[in-house]
Amino acid sequence: MKTAAADGKVRIDKWLWAARFFKTRSLATQAVDGGKVVCNGERIKPARAVHISDELRIRQGSYEFTVLVRALSERRGPASEAALLYEETPESMTARAILKEQLKAEPVFEQKGRPTKRDRRHIIRFTEGH
Repeated sequence: MKTAAADGKVRIDKWLWAARFFKTRSLATQAVDGGKVVCNGERIKPARAVHISDELRIRQGSYEFTVLVRALSERRGPASEAALLYEETPESMTARAILKEQLKAEPVFEQKGRPTKRDRRHIIRFTEGH
């Protein structure tokens, strides 16, 4: 695995992209700007340098990852190399597993197209309480 420059500084958006949390650097930048990435309990900017042993909280949709930075890289490599850049905390893994089970148990409402006349009547009956 190739690591970052000799000074050991990598932008957080580049690191998130290299660690495969986001598909593009621009998505990583948007997530950092939007407050979905927190470093050591502080909201950060995309140009902030990430250091080894920093704790990152990364929100992606319903899921939240809490990871410790173990290595630095500016290059996006295979997933096997990207997994070596960080270590997810056990609490984060269990919380994500619980959330996954909860989301799986929820009913999924899926409507295709406009409601039919019959569907509309059911909706009206339901909302008006008849």
